[in-house]
Amino acid sequence: MNSGNRPVRAALGLGSNMGDTRAHLEAAVARLDQSEGIKVLARSSDYRTPPWGPVPQDDYRNICLTIETSLSPRQLLDRCLRIEKDLGRIRDVRWGPRIIDIDVLIYGQDKVDEEHLTIPHPRMGERAFVLVPLVEIWPDAPIGDGRTAEEALTTCPDVADVVLLRD
Repeated sequence: MNSGNRPVRAALGLGSNMGDTRAHLEAAVARLDQSEGIKVLARSSDYRTPPWGPVPQDDYRNICLTIETSLSPRQLLDRCLRIEKDLGRIRDVRWGPRIIDIDVLIYGQDKVDEEHLTIPHPRMGERAFVLVPLVEIWPDAPIGDGRTAEEALTTCPDVADVVLLRD
């Protein structure tokens, strides 16, 4: 775990499917980059993706970021949750629509399994809405199952459903 001294390269997945999704993502990226202990290194393109899970809802706009952070994994999660709340996220329906969602996907080579925090993010290797933007900015990202993001993408279902947005 990071003692707060050495910067760690991490990856975050962001999504929005309510209101002005582009503006919500931009606001989240700006707040992350302005946060003490976090520096945004790279931002993927925006992608339109179908919703995942049992709740009917609009398509998502998804991106990934690579960051450098001196925060611990728990501190990073807490910061992401605080930014979600500040931007108006209300957690009422599991897998439901959301103004903003920020997931900690990868934290260096660390593996974390705590209550409400599992890193690398579980099932990341099966989700095209995560892998497509992640591969764009960090193809050799270690996804925790011995594969890189790029390797996982070659066998990932639903890749054709992830559409690059040009707006």
